Formats: sequence, C-alpha cells, structure tokens
Amino acid sequence: MIITKALPEVVARLYGTLPSGEALQVQATRKEFEGDYTVVVFPLLRLSRKSAEQTAQELGRAILEAVPQIESFQVIKGFLNLKLSATYWMEKLREIAETPGYGKKPSSGKTVMIEFSSPNTNKPLHLGHIRNNLLGWSVSRIMEANGHKVIKVNLVNDRGIHICKSMLSWLKFGENETPESTGRKGDHLVGDYYVRFDREYKEQIRELVRRGKDPEQAQKEAPILKEAQSMLVQWEQGDPGVISLWKKMNGWVYDGFDRTYRRMGVSFDKVYYESDTYLTGRELVMSGLDTGVFYRKEDGSVWCDLTAEGLDQKLLLRADGTSVYMTQDLGTAVSRYNEYAFDSHIYVVGNEQNYHFQVLRIVLKKLGYDWADDIIHLSYGMVELPEGKMKSREGTVVDADDLMDNMVETARETSLESGKLEDMEPAHQEGLFEILGMGALKYFILKVDPRKTMLFDPKESIDFNGNTGPFIQYTYARIRSILRKASERGYKARFWNRTMLEKEMRLIKIMTLYPQVIEESGAAFSPSQIANFSFELAREFNQYYHEVTVLHEEDDQLRDQRLMLLEQVSGLLLSSMDMLGIRLPERM
Repeated sequence: MIITKALPEVVARLYGTLPSGEALQVQATRKEFEGDYTVVVFPLLRLSRKSAEQTAQELGRAILEAVPQIESFQVIKGFLNLKLSATYWMEKLREIAETPGYGKKPSSGKTVMIEFSSPNTNKPLHLGHIRNNLLGWSVSRIMEANGHKVIKVNLVNDRGIHICKSMLSWLKFGENETPESTGRKGDHLVGDYYVRFDREYKEQIRELVRRGKDPEQAQKEAPILKEAQSMLVQWEQGDPGVISLWKKMNGWVYDGFDRTYRRMGVSFDKVYYESDTYLTGRELVMSGLDTGVFYRKEDGSVWCDLTAEGLDQKLLLRADGTSVYMTQDLGTAVSRYNEYAFDSHIYVVGNEQNYHFQVLRIVLKKLGYDWADDIIHLSYGMVELPEGKMKSREGTVVDADDLMDNMVETARETSLESGKLEDMEPAHQEGLFEILGMGALKYFILKVDPRKTMLFDPKESIDFNGNTGPFIQYTYARIRSILRKASERGYKARFWNRTMLEKEMRLIKIMTLYPQVIEESGAAFSPSQIANFSFELAREFNQYYHEVTVLHEEDDQLRDQRLMLLEQVSGLLLSSMDMLGIRLPERM
C-alpha cells in the first residue's frame, strides 16, 4: 500500500531515524470518521518527543507533501486519518480490471499436500464429514491462490475392527440383501449394519451383566465382539472368505461415497487406502524396534516411550500383531513423502485428534524423518445441532445426503415464499434450488473460523438478507442482470476518469484488500476470511445500488464507468466464492 511504503521515509526524514516496524501502525479508518487509512502515532512519540496531537499534525503535513495521492488529513485524538484521492482509487480500479487473476499469487514452487475427508467404510458421511470436506476443498483452493501446487488426497479407513463389525453384522442379519435389492445407497446399507451390531453388542452386555458379570468385563467378553476381533485377525491373515466379503461391502460403500462427493463438489488427486498403507507402517515400526527407537512389552505389543516429551507410552502394534491408527498413519506419511517430496502436509482432522498428530510428528522425528516438522494439523471444531451432539454407533448422526436434500428443499420453500423466482421456468428453478441450497450449506459452514465449534442452523443459513451464501448469490445475480441489460442497450463498461462518489471509492477500497485477504487466509488455513470478504463486498454493493443510479444515469460516461465498477465487483465475488466451492447463478 502506498501509505505503508512512504511512511518509514517520512518518519525518518522528520525525526532522523528509521522507525521499527512495530512503531508504524496503519489500519483502515473507522467508518464514523473521515478518511481511508489511519496512522496510530502513539508509538512514534518517543521519536518526536512531542504530544500526540503535535506529532500527528506534523506527520500529516509531511506525508501530504510526500505522497501526491493523499488528498487530505485529519487528526483525531492522536490518530492521523489520511484520505486518498479519487484519482488514486480510479487507478486501483483500473489495476483490478487489467490484472488477470487479481489477488492470486504467481507460483511459489512449493508443493502442499492436503488430506481431508478420510471416511470409514462402515457408515455414510455425516454432518461432521461435511465440515471436513468443505474445509479441505476450500483450503486447497486458497493454497492454490497463494501460488502453491496442491495435491488433494483422501485416506479411506477401509480396515479395522469397525469395518469387521459391519461385515459380521451383515453376515448374521443381512439375508444377502444388497443395495440393488433394497434400493439403498451402499454406504447407507452398510451403515445400517454397523448400527445393528452396536444394538446386538449392547444387548449381549446387558445379558452378561444379568448373569453376574462385571460391566467392564462384560464389554470385553460379549460373543459378538470376540467374533469381530477374530474376523479382523482373519482379514490380516488373508482369509479368502473374509477378504471377498470385505471387497464386496467396501465396493458398495465407495459407490455411495462417490455420489455424495459429486454432489458436494469435492474431488481428490489421489485416494489412499489404509489396507495398503498399514503394512508400510508395520515395517517402519519393526525397523524402529530393531534400532531401539521402540520397545516390546511382555505380551508382544510394541510401544514408543514419549515420557521425555511430556507425553505417555504410545501403542504401535497390538499383542496379536494387528495395527492401530498410528501404525498406518506412519506408513502413509512416509509413502507420500517418498512419492511427492511435499514442502508441507496439512491434515484436516477434528480437534479430538490433536494428541494423535502431536505424536505422529514426534514418532516420525524419532525415526529420522526431519520433514515431520512440515506436518500441519488443521484442527477444526465439531459441528453441533440445536438437539446436541451426534453418535454414529447409535444411528443418531445427521446424514450428509439427508442434510443436502433438506437444504435444497429449504431453498425451494424460502425462494418460493419470497417471490423472487416468479418469472423463472420451473425446470430452471429446480437447478437453482440445488445451487442455493448447497451454497447456503457451504457458506454457513465456512464462514466460521475452523478452530471454533459451531452450531449449524439450516433455516438461518438460507436467509436472503443475512450473512449467508444466498445473499451473496442473489447480489451476484443482480449485478449480472444489470450488466446484461446494459449490453442489450449497447452500453459498454469503460474508464472515463469521471469524479467518483464516496460510495464507489468504498467499494474499490474493499476490493483492494483481496490480495491481502487471500494471503492471510492461506497463512491461517481459514476460509472464513474469504467468506467475510465476500459478504462485506456484497453488502457494500447493495448499499451502493440502492442509492446510486446505473442504467438510468443520463451522463453516458458516468454510466459506463459505473458499469466497469460493477464488472469488477461481480468478478471478485465470483473468484472469492469459487474458493469456497460455491457456485453463483447468473439469474435469479
């Protein structure tokens, strides 16, 4: 920014020394005061040896003389408010219009791997997965906008005791039903049997307790759990019957996942499977055992001692030789680095796994992999509903497919009640309802800082007048409608260097923040900053449009200049919302 570039030289000229970065504080001027940017002069008083008022006046006069683009200044209680000229803002508008991909950075030469989704093949995706997928996809787009090569990966948890629970339950109670025979999505069908297993397991525990067993012992000795544990051992030993069943049921789930991902607008550059990577992890553990990094207990299990790091003992292989999550994550990380030599690896995983990723980095470092320092855990908060938390074993989760259906239906009801789509053909309306419903869902999830737990309210998310996706979508469609009408009348958007209104300069000022917003959102791995930018720009435009004539402006040059402004606003709305994975309709 022109002020931050000129300020150090002006201060040095006035006071004979170059100030530190901390002493130069420039921020956007608060709306209730006149000006564009404010210099906080209090940190400079030790250099000026004058009062805040005197220092601000002195600095204001000097910077006004040094920077022609500054039109005037005002001092308010030790704060120096600077107002930039309309000519400056017109040049910024021209820069935005003439810069392809405005705000996005050139190639950094760095490779960033981002893992997200990571579903289990014993149940369908739910609301928590929606936040995970939307965050992963959006952060990927933001990192690309920051110039990085991004590799989007998914690790499917396709093995383990939870998978065997669904398989065993289907064998016992399924009567050979399939997705085709039931008309159910495969992931939903398999998820039903996971819930059925839990129901049978709890009943067996109650029965054992009635017979006099201690509750904790009953949990371990329930016959159906022992059968599932036996099936896991058979799987790891390659039993043909178990493997065949595993492949069949996982195939049903993958088909269901793919349909959900397509609707969500999410895709991956590579999919990893735990069934492939856990063996590499086991080899790493055995190698660490041989070199003394790990140790074996009397029961045969393998552990890592992390007490020196202020943690505990970490299990890496069970006594029966089966792997745990850490085992496969070790193998996956090493395989990925060997394949891609990434500069950083971001894991998009809920905050209940903070300890897991802390341990992952430490264990990899103990094994000699210094790139473990480049592992980043994007730890996000859980999504809650007014009714409380979700429990997948009890079948009380909010299913992702059901939620998306409900969002589209809510978009239909809200749109028809508003009367906004009365002139649209029914066939076009249906496509728009999908765009609005999914836009509402994505925006409501992504506008919240990832690290915060959030409460999801479907009704609130689809309000056309609030901080919502549909509000921004409607704003974009309104601008595109104006530009279409202008084109039909033969009007052309162009620069004329006509006097600009204060409201127009405010719009341009917001747009000039876009490169900074992209950079900061990338540094924080936070799509919420992009969402907030989109909303602020849309809100400022609506205030402008309600008070300023565009199509009916009698001055041709002024009209064309305003059309140019509208083109840039719509372009940045399209660009920013694209980073959130949200489609913007041309008509509403």
